[in-house]
Amino acid sequence: MKDQEQNIIQNLKNGDESGLRQMFDTYYSPLCVFALKYIDSFDLAEDLVQEVFIKFWEKRSVEQLHGSIKSYLFTAVKNNSLNYLRQNNKYRIEELDDEFDILMEDTPDKEDLEMKKQKLYKELDALPPQSRLVFEAIIFNDKRYKEVAEDLDVSVNTIKTHFSRALKQLRSSLDIIIMIMLP
Repeated sequence: MKDQEQNIIQNLKNGDESGLRQMFDTYYSPLCVFALKYIDSFDLAEDLVQEVFIKFWEKRSVEQLHGSIKSYLFTAVKNNSLNYLRQNNKYRIEELDDEFDILMEDTPDKEDLEMKKQKLYKELDALPPQSRLVFEAIIFNDKRYKEVAEDLDVSVNTIKTHFSRALKQLRSSLDIIIMIMLP
């Protein structure tokens, strides 16, 4: 495991809320993007990811953790998303297991990764300028919605809307976006 993960796990096991904050800061945005592989609404994706964090903290899931936090969280978001779809009779049959396995690999194939990045950059060029600006600020510059809203002098909801629209247009590249977002 990486040093960062070990630090998070140790803080969580000690009951230190800073571990939860570290885990949230590291994985929240990539998990929201990942949830979009299953769910069509960014707001709903955020809700499902937040539920995973809440359950993780309330149930002290760190005590039962026998692997990486990354793997646990992505699996939990996948399961939470599928449960939502089942409960709301919104079945979508997709071949997502291969992509899920790729995300869980620590060292993806560099050639494949580069090819996917090039595809993403071409898709970015096709985005409306404001959506692209918001997307790049959040993904490539690791800014929070509030920071981007202040930079562009617009509301946080406007930023969320632009980001959500960009992600919908970039749906075929979500796996590479998640890889770029993860440390």
